[in-house]
Amino acid sequence: EEARVVARKQMKTLSKKIPIVVPSGSCAGMMKHQYPELFAGTPEAGQAQRFSERIFELTEFLVRVLKIKLEDRGTPTKVTWHSSCSAIREMDVIEDSKSLIRQLSNVELVELDRETECCGFGGTFSVKQPLISAAMVQDKARNASETGAAVLLTGDCGCLMNITGAMEKMRLPVKGKHIAEFIWERINA
Repeated sequence: EEARVVARKQMKTLSKKIPIVVPSGSCAGMMKHQYPELFAGTPEAGQAQRFSERIFELTEFLVRVLKIKLEDRGTPTKVTWHSSCSAIREMDVIEDSKSLIRQLSNVELVELDRETECCGFGGTFSVKQPLISAAMVQDKARNASETGAAVLLTGDCGCLMNITGAMEKMRLPVKGKHIAEFIWERINA
């Protein structure tokens, strides 16, 4: 019922019949796929379904709807990409994110070994299983550093916070950035 309270507030606040662009695979996944399930069999089921049809993850919207073309104005750099669990499994937007990165002429995308492995954050997982979570994020941080990339990009703020925090604590030379911030910097350098 607590989730329905939040969902009702969002559906009311975002009631204008325009696309809703969400800069996180996990949040977009919740709104697009879980809201209809949350309200299944209730009088609000139709409203939740119509709402969910207007949800787009940011890179999905840029690539599939706007068909954006980027002009890179930054200096050469090397990046790697972390795919969040929700972006892979619920939203299926990883290729959208990578295609935007590949449009940037001065950016080399180095594939991350075990890219699709969870970083260990997973909402309450990191609280309920702190030792396992810490080991998972340390593996991910080391893996990012081994690519030689200057920046680790992701489209999920929870993953970004978790991995960046681990890389800082481990004193690894890789910076974490959300893909939206990175693209903004590159096209406005």
